[in-house]
Amino acid sequence: MADAGKLGPWVRRFLLEHLIEERNMSVNTQRSYRDTLALLIPFAAQQAHKKVDELTVLDLSEQCVAGFLADLEGTRGCAISTRNQRLAAIHAFSHFVAAHSPEHIAWCDQVRTIPFKRCTSKLITYLEKPEMDALLAAPDLKTAQGRRDHLMLLFLYNTGARADEAAQLLIGNLDLGAVPGRDLSSVKIHGKGRKERRCPLWPQTVKELLPAIAARQPDQHVFVNRYGRPITRFGIRGIVKRAAKKAAGRLSSLRAKSISTHCIRHTTATHLLRAGVDLNTIRGWLGHVSLDTTNIYAEVDMEMKAKALAHCEVNGTKQARRWDGDKGILAFLRTL
Repeated sequence: MADAGKLGPWVRRFLLEHLIEERNMSVNTQRSYRDTLALLIPFAAQQAHKKVDELTVLDLSEQCVAGFLADLEGTRGCAISTRNQRLAAIHAFSHFVAAHSPEHIAWCDQVRTIPFKRCTSKLITYLEKPEMDALLAAPDLKTAQGRRDHLMLLFLYNTGARADEAAQLLIGNLDLGAVPGRDLSSVKIHGKGRKERRCPLWPQTVKELLPAIAARQPDQHVFVNRYGRPITRFGIRGIVKRAAKKAAGRLSSLRAKSISTHCIRHTTATHLLRAGVDLNTIRGWLGHVSLDTTNIYAEVDMEMKAKALAHCEVNGTKQARRWDGDKGILAFLRTL
């Protein structure tokens, strides 16, 4: 197949036009696709013995991409899930090129024949109610930083928000009732894929939010660092790690668990499920696109499994009388 042009213009169109203008992908997705191509292009240049700006689309052959994926696992030590994520980005790029350049359809078909690898799904980690209570009790409420940390943990548990969603939260996204506990309060969260959802807020969450946002403008971030600047998702993860370390000193069961912002998100979903909230409501609460994603919580909750098992438990029965002791039956069988 004839050379149809340089790779560079296709990469720019894919990242700047397709992902942003046509698909309106989230910032995290844009970064993931960008990082994939930033790793793939130097690898392809080395394989083709060319400079990066000399590469063509056809240099990203099936063999090149397969070698790149093998290098991710073998040299860089990436997990299968990461390898599959990179492959998904490459598939998306090849589909984009083929959609705008018919002469590349055969090349696209070859690249998209590279399969995803099957990997073992790990059980999700969540906290039992006493463990979550211990995590919430970890910050020192006598200090401004401790009160901020406690509010952050409470907000994450209340809403099941991702770290990035909490970091981006603006005061204008809050709809707080005049009287906590009487008037309904909620928060509008901007989630993955630029999807919005609204979550109710507990009275205790509202009670702690009010002094934290007092005399501040709607366009300011709710959560800020010690310098008054918007907190980052890395700062939020630091809050969770500090609280987890302190709580683990008080509750031994926490020492065996990897506690993160996503662990709190899993905890929210699991506790909602135990409280009788239906899966579709939990899907909307967490901002899942598919109900299949939410179904994992029904599969991992051992408490609910134990309750279900108890309903199915067979009561002990008296030992049945041996049928061969019934002479009438034996006589009947001999006549057949």
